[in-house]
Amino acid sequence: MKPDTPSPAASARLQSLDTYRGLIMVSLAFNGFGLAAAARNHLKAEPDSGFWRAIYHQFEHVDWVGGGYWDLIQPSFMFMVGVSMAYSYVRRQAEGQSWGRMFGHACWRGVALAFLGIFLNSNSRPSTEWSLMNVLTQIGLGYPFLFLLWGRSARVHAIAAAALLLGTWLLYTAWPTRGIDLAQGTPQVGVTATWAKEHLTGVGAAWHKNANAGHAIDLWLLNLLPRREAFVFNGGGYQTINFIPSLATMLFGLMCGELLRSSRTTAAKFRLLIAAGAAGIVAGLIWQALGCPIVKRIWTPSWALYSTGWCCLLLGGLYGLVDLAGWRRWTFPLLVVGMNSIAIYAMGMLLKPWTAKTLQTHLGNDLFQILGAANAPAVQATFTGLVFWFICFWMYRRKIFLRI
Repeated sequence: MKPDTPSPAASARLQSLDTYRGLIMVSLAFNGFGLAAAARNHLKAEPDSGFWRAIYHQFEHVDWVGGGYWDLIQPSFMFMVGVSMAYSYVRRQAEGQSWGRMFGHACWRGVALAFLGIFLNSNSRPSTEWSLMNVLTQIGLGYPFLFLLWGRSARVHAIAAAALLLGTWLLYTAWPTRGIDLAQGTPQVGVTATWAKEHLTGVGAAWHKNANAGHAIDLWLLNLLPRREAFVFNGGGYQTINFIPSLATMLFGLMCGELLRSSRTTAAKFRLLIAAGAAGIVAGLIWQALGCPIVKRIWTPSWALYSTGWCCLLLGGLYGLVDLAGWRRWTFPLLVVGMNSIAIYAMGMLLKPWTAKTLQTHLGNDLFQILGAANAPAVQATFTGLVFWFICFWMYRRKIFLRI
């Protein structure tokens, strides 16, 4: 497609979006190709290795402030939900569905995603894990509200996103808290003095792990749900009200989806996506410099902007390669997965250990040692992911696509 070519019809499937979705789902299903675990093994023998430290940083969640590629997985989920909504409900509208019917579908989808997240998160646990921090549950909590903003103007979208982020910032900064004592830590909420000194030094008390507004709300909310034991804290510092600022991430995705549906040329869309990406990253860094740290685990407003910037760059880069330059053949392995994201996500959540064990049963216990013990996690993750990919390929060939 040439740079001055008008965009395809609004109803056309956006191949770059399916490619982006496939990239994220392959990353998840292949467990990051086991690179974080392999990096840990190599760092035991080579603690000063810059290469393996960089690999570990990109394929493991950072402990608190900052982020790498692995921290962009969930924002990409949320962002792509928004982009997809720009297309899916226009199609439903063209089919003659009323606003009420579409809103009902959005509510049903939100509930279904929330409960699917709870179901998958409860895998291998003694009882239902009523946790609302899972990515699917977070999407489900925000999805009906996102629909209420669908079809509005870009100005309304921008005002709503600003209100969500500023409201989140105000909630955290106005909440009465002393934060974590850096000298003593707060072990009762899973924060040791050593961890606090390393990760919370220079971070405002409002944004401390398990000592903030979101944690206080979860102490009330999650203990209203049926639980075997009382909720005390989340080990990773994640919290339910993350869905509020992450709704802004979905809304930014919706805005990008509307841009891609517009009558602008593909070249103009590409430039705007790249510009938006750079602006988001810079805005997030500026807000961090002003005292709101970039923390994915509590979805700080600066993180919402910073991560959305990277999502725009990822989508923009793929849009430039696939839809603008027309380089599409290489995307097929990702499309197979991207068009069945729910299926491969569920397989990844439920079947990874069983699949790995089954492969060893039939192909030998030393299967994953073929590249040495240190690289065994990478081999295992790759072989297991390939099993899921071939299942998706089988479904793709038979036009079986799971939808919610």
